[in-house]
Amino acid sequence: MPSEADPPTDPFAHAMALDAADIPRLVRAALAERRTALAYQPVIVAKTGTTVFHEGLIRLHDGAGRLLPARHFLPGVEETELGRDLDRAALREGLEALRRDPHLRLSINMSARSIGDGRWRRTLQDGLDRGPDLGERLILEISEGSAMILPELVGRFMSEIRPRGVSFALDEFGAGRTAFRHLRGFLFDIAKIDPHFVRGIGADTDNQVLCGALVAVARQLGMASIACGVETEAEARMLGRIGVDCLQGYLWGRPARQPRPAVRMPLP
Repeated sequence: MPSEADPPTDPFAHAMALDAADIPRLVRAALAERRTALAYQPVIVAKTGTTVFHEGLIRLHDGAGRLLPARHFLPGVEETELGRDLDRAALREGLEALRRDPHLRLSINMSARSIGDGRWRRTLQDGLDRGPDLGERLILEISEGSAMILPELVGRFMSEIRPRGVSFALDEFGAGRTAFRHLRGFLFDIAKIDPHFVRGIGADTDNQVLCGALVAVARQLGMASIACGVETEAEARMLGRIGVDCLQGYLWGRPARQPRPAVRMPLP
């Protein structure tokens, strides 16, 4: 999952004060009452400023109409069964959004463990069956760390689902967990460069070299490159010079309740 910084005035400060034992209870109640939603963050073409797709990030309604960001609840349940339930809720919300808007293209986070979850698999299959072109507008994101837990299983799943038109993105690319022999076998469509290599890249020559190497690897393996966590104009300019295909980050706004129209946006 991408990192999400606190807004200047955090309306969910009370969530940070919850005891760790309260988090599963909060998540369980929200899931039972279908108080889930997606927040949408645009992915921007570096050369043109066009919105090419959105990433859908799971949120929980707090009962008062506000959306609770994942950073407040996900770390407490990510490795539990509730984490699988959240994966399933995010996929369900994403598929419903794609059915509502035939112009929307959307990426949804998943984990290697979701592949073995029969309910998650049924949610995916049912959603793809209900829309003839829906798979062509769906991107499934999996992090390097998760993909390396069960690389053979992930590879088989990708081969099975790819004929339905679904694309795949490798999140946190460069975080250091992917063996290149597996990377070649996976055949991801998109590599999302870890924000660690993006932060301060306008002045950080080490990050410039490392990010350039990651872009070159992605290009060699036929993957589009997306730089994540772009927050400043200096970062965006340098990433454009390095040759990154797309940009994603708070420079173009925080995740919103509605996706932005797929139109050109100002570039720094």
